[in-house]
Amino acid sequence: MAKRGSCPICGKPPVAEFTPFCSRGCKDRDLLQWLGDGYRLPGEPVDPDIESGVDRRLHDD
Repeated sequence: MAKRGSCPICGKPPVAEFTPFCSRGCKDRDLLQWLGDGYRLPGEPVDPDIESGVDRRLHDD
């Protein structure tokens, strides 16, 4: 883990344009981690049917 006040990806000093990152590259790497499920937040499991917008309860006749 990077020390406080440094780029959270590589540990170099941040650049104002990309704060808290040091460069566009580190900023983009962080975004790709979020988009690719590389980072996860703890929480309750999600029912895949609800997550996809399908509510099986409406179709169980």
